Amino acid sequence: MGRKGVNIKIGELLSDLAHFRDLSITVGSVNADTWAEPMGPTPFPSLTSFRNWDRVLLNRYKPFYLPFCDLCCLCTYGKCDLTGNKRGACGISMAAQQSRTVLITACIGAATHCSHARELLTHLLETFGRDLPIDLGGTNIEVEAPLIRLVCGIKPEVLGDLEQVLDYCENQVTQLLAVTHTGQEGDALDFESKVLHAGTIDLVGMEVADIAQVSALGFPKADADSPLADLGMGTVDTTRPVILVIGHNVPPSAAIIDYLRAEDLLTGVEVTGICCTAIDMTRYSAKAKIIGPISWQLRYIRSGVPDVIVIDEQCIRADTILEAKAIHAPLIATSEKNCLGLPDRTLDSPDAIVDDFVSGKETGALILDPDKVGEVAARTAIAVSKTRKRSGTLPTREELIALAKKCTQCVLCRRGCPNDLPIPQAIKAAGQGDLSGLDELYDDCVGCGRCESACPQGLAVHSLIVSAAERRIREERYTIRTGRGAIQDIEIREVGGPIVLGEIPGVVAFVGCANFPRGAREVAEMSMEFARRRYIVCTSGCSAISAGMHRDEEGKTAYERYPGSFEAGGIVNVGSCVANAHIAGAAVKIASIFAKRPLRGNYEEIADYVHNRVGAVGVAWGAMSQKAASIAAGFWRLGIPVVVGPHGTKYRRLLLGRADQDEGWYVYDARTGEKVYGGPVPEHLFFAAETKEEAMVMVAKLTMRPNDTSKGRAIKLTNYIDLHKRLIGGMPDDIHRLVRTHADIPVTMKSAIETILAEKGWDEREIPDPTLLAHMVRKTKV
Repeated sequence: MGRKGVNIKIGELLSDLAHFRDLSITVGSVNADTWAEPMGPTPFPSLTSFRNWDRVLLNRYKPFYLPFCDLCCLCTYGKCDLTGNKRGACGISMAAQQSRTVLITACIGAATHCSHARELLTHLLETFGRDLPIDLGGTNIEVEAPLIRLVCGIKPEVLGDLEQVLDYCENQVTQLLAVTHTGQEGDALDFESKVLHAGTIDLVGMEVADIAQVSALGFPKADADSPLADLGMGTVDTTRPVILVIGHNVPPSAAIIDYLRAEDLLTGVEVTGICCTAIDMTRYSAKAKIIGPISWQLRYIRSGVPDVIVIDEQCIRADTILEAKAIHAPLIATSEKNCLGLPDRTLDSPDAIVDDFVSGKETGALILDPDKVGEVAARTAIAVSKTRKRSGTLPTREELIALAKKCTQCVLCRRGCPNDLPIPQAIKAAGQGDLSGLDELYDDCVGCGRCESACPQGLAVHSLIVSAAERRIREERYTIRTGRGAIQDIEIREVGGPIVLGEIPGVVAFVGCANFPRGAREVAEMSMEFARRRYIVCTSGCSAISAGMHRDEEGKTAYERYPGSFEAGGIVNVGSCVANAHIAGAAVKIASIFAKRPLRGNYEEIADYVHNRVGAVGVAWGAMSQKAASIAAGFWRLGIPVVVGPHGTKYRRLLLGRADQDEGWYVYDARTGEKVYGGPVPEHLFFAAETKEEAMVMVAKLTMRPNDTSKGRAIKLTNYIDLHKRLIGGMPDDIHRLVRTHADIPVTMKSAIETILAEKGWDEREIPDPTLLAHMVRKTKV
């Protein structure tokens, strides 16, 4: 593909034309395309390139709005009441305003991942050079960047090739954000189309980030048997100096490990992490340990265990500096995007910074040089651990009981709790010496601290819960498979057919944040249940961490119980948030590698194939952030449904199908060119489930596709019906919509289902060769 040129400097040049001195000639991008595949119709798409495809999806899965507020307050004409048929001063409707809010959210998420990718790529280019080969798995990975190839139409070969991709992504995010300005877009569905575009850009930006760090930092390269890493607060040796890193951008953390390794100190210092930086640290070093997902920040810091706290970017509590001061742990901020008001010590000597930390003169500093962060963090942790008391801010049992007695039972803590936990009752019992109620809240607490903000008595409610669960903390010893990165091409070849035909019932990806309605245990239980049923299960980010924080009846975690290969019954941890790109990339590679569909700049055809044939579903059970929204939008545009937990309704709109309206479920039969009824599959594109049980049943249903063979549909129906009967009760009421032919009926349920079909007046119908694109119909009709 294109190569950035070189800058040629000539001191003096005498010619017939002129006499030049200090001449500088810059040769820009040189096109050296080595990819034989013809260019598709939409390389580097604009905001409207896929508007028609988006409309096809949005007409089938219509937005269902859930406004937080009936007002628009975006400009100085406001506040504008948008209830009923009212419009704002700019003319905007309630529907358009809600879609604009979703677009703003998706833009924030896409900008964050693209900014992360830019900062990471810039650092790696400076460290390793532009010509470092891209390597995600050697000969096992020939389609190294499926999303970049699909969206941009280029084949990156070296690290420098990724700059052009990020230039495009940054341009598109700017264009998208401009759409949200007052007096721009006014149509709700056009806003939604641009939401989907933001998701597409987000997926590409994430792919850039993980390709770069896997290629440069020696992370596992598509390794199905990547090693297991320690997980949980109980794995930390508190007799050693302890460093805590929080965030998503790994270079500062890698530099800490590099310094410790160079000084032969790595075995004597605990390097621990929370959130995606922790995942990527374990991809970099076997000595790193993961504490937990983002919801573990308060409980771990308040334990007093960390001697030094290092933060980079994304999903970090804004009050981390206050919590660090409370336990007398120096804090180092390492990103321009998260400075926390700290003095910039980037240009100061490590000796001076360490001295100021150890003496207590400074409690925090901004250091923008990763290598300097590594040295300062390591030396400071070793120095302060000798004198720092690790009592933390958690109360003793006696103090806890005394504090609990101050509770007035105003119930404001429960009203503030996003999960409506019975906090007042637990505190009342604790005041009487019974701590079991608080202990039981530990697993379900998401660590947001809203209970403390609500308490008029100023009780540190979260600390009471964590203190009561001291035994649980000591026993938090789990394992997680380190992020493997991409899916091997050979794995795609082996499972592509069974997935498309439905014989592997589906690919279920557990992604996103840790705002779970009932704790991390539910992610682990769902992951293991679907793996047991021979689905391919993928995990990433905080959900990958949470999936490992539970042991089954034999004492094994999900990653110890199931293999890490992309196969039926596997649980595949691809890595941190940016590694989500590999999950979407796997769906795209099925269309390219298995089905031989042209990939290069050919988005609509690939998305149509994935939507109609690849039974993939995303589950963002604890989705919280704007990044989670943009990730989901990227999957939606590929036609992949996403299920969220009850907190997901706060994204303000769902994308729901109407199974009862047959006219919405017609597809083209590519064999005949006729429009035929394909059935309500997948029924929804964005669905919020109230409970784990509802989510599992819905996931099983959403893996169904119009292209399923009868054998494949029977397998999917078996899982759907069995889960429905076991978790909800009784037979589902839509079986007649999902059975196409008698051959679809599971043999073990034949009699019961045939009775239902007869009662519903069901008629058999043919299985189409489905497409939603008219131009995909074969020119010669049968």
